[in-house]
Amino acid sequence: MRDAFVRALVELARKDKRIELITGDLGFGVLKPFWEEFPDQFTNAGIAEQNMVSVAAGMALEGKTVFVYSIGNFPTLRCLEQIRNDCAYHNANVKIVCVGGGFAYGSLGVSHHATEDIACLRAIPNMTVMAPGDAMEADACVRALVAHPGPAYLRLGRGGEKRIHETTIENFTVGKALRIHEGERVALFSTGAIYEEVAGAYEALKKQGLSPALYTFPTIKPIDRALIENVAQNFELVLTCEGHNVLGGFGSAVSEVLVAIDNRKAKGLLLGVHDRFTETAGDREFLRIQEEIDSQNIALKVLEKLRG
Repeated sequence: MRDAFVRALVELARKDKRIELITGDLGFGVLKPFWEEFPDQFTNAGIAEQNMVSVAAGMALEGKTVFVYSIGNFPTLRCLEQIRNDCAYHNANVKIVCVGGGFAYGSLGVSHHATEDIACLRAIPNMTVMAPGDAMEADACVRALVAHPGPAYLRLGRGGEKRIHETTIENFTVGKALRIHEGERVALFSTGAIYEEVAGAYEALKKQGLSPALYTFPTIKPIDRALIENVAQNFELVLTCEGHNVLGGFGSAVSEVLVAIDNRKAKGLLLGVHDRFTETAGDREFLRIQEEIDSQNIALKVLEKLRG
């Protein structure tokens, strides 16, 4: 996803000199194509994320479209006040880019586990929140955000994510989910890099005789209310899965829609990181198993829910 982000931003910057990229003193290898071609549109703010966001807000209020880039919690929780007061309050055209959402930097411990970011950013007025599931979705999100005014949060995986889409996504729209497979009885909702686990659960459930529907949600805010409402009236179970605390994130956004639907058919099942600090260090796959959001556990929980 990182490379797709940079490729798209380079292409867009060739056509729009208002696009600026600010980094918090990292990612130079990944960002090299941008700063080599557009040195006057690139700034290294240093390890000073709060200042970085305030600078971005000032640039945006002067007509720039500013992307700020860092890893994990650094561009979000470390500078949440600046995002809220400097960017969102003024509806400034600043796009916060986090690389390594969830457990992508799992071996570095809790300080690098980005598992509360969606909840924090989603609660801020004026913020758009996006979490692409693969490189093609990341490309589409960047292009959509350049055309979409106002503050936004783009949550990327670290790299190597399972490919969902073989070609460019046609008619991509902020706020709309994407259907990957049609199905019946069970609808699987995924956002971000956890898709590979949800896709694995989809295959496991097919072997059990089920035929789930599968959707990916590149946009978490605004959520695709129309799709959720339709699914809730036609399926027995809606499952959400995310590499994020089960409280306040993607599952909560879907639940806020479900709870307002009268006489809905579907029950809900929310899967995510348990509401605790993951004190065990390990790679992303290991920590997903610990939190029961790996493909095997997802499929098992669906079967348990259907059996009552």
